Amino acid sequence: MGKGKPWSREQELQLRALVKACKNVDELAAGLKKSPGAIKKKLLRLGLEVVVQAEKKFSGTTTTSFHLVIPADLPSVEYQLRKLAGAIDALEKGDLDKIDVMRLGRLIAGVEKYSDMYAAYVGYREIEQKVDYAIDWMKKRDEERKNLDRLKST
Repeated sequence: MGKGKPWSREQELQLRALVKACKNVDELAAGLKKSPGAIKKKLLRLGLEVVVQAEKKFSGTTTTSFHLVIPADLPSVEYQLRKLAGAIDALEKGDLDKIDVMRLGRLIAGVEKYSDMYAAYVGYREIEQKVDYAIDWMKKRDEERKNLDRLKST
């Protein structure tokens, strides 16, 4: 199955605004001229959540909400692995409803993605530190050369 058109920055901003306005997936899809499947995938990638309220006798509405809490520190890989182990244990025990199985599946996918991104982040931090060290070393070397040139010229 081929991919659709890439999302523009404006479309992502519009999606965020529509989510904040409590639109359901069908309304998001109509507003952005995308399929509901594309909307759901993008919501997941952006960390946005569509919450479907249970049907009530007087109202069968679906709403969306945005509950993104930015942690001060990154959770450790060990913590993420513990969440993964807990999700797998819950799945093995069974007696879960369809929604819980779907949520655990998304949790497992999220932990896998987090582990990949965390490893990349650590690699980037190491590269940044090496670059900073190299820049500092070059600045010191340049200063020493300038000092030597001043001494030679006197």
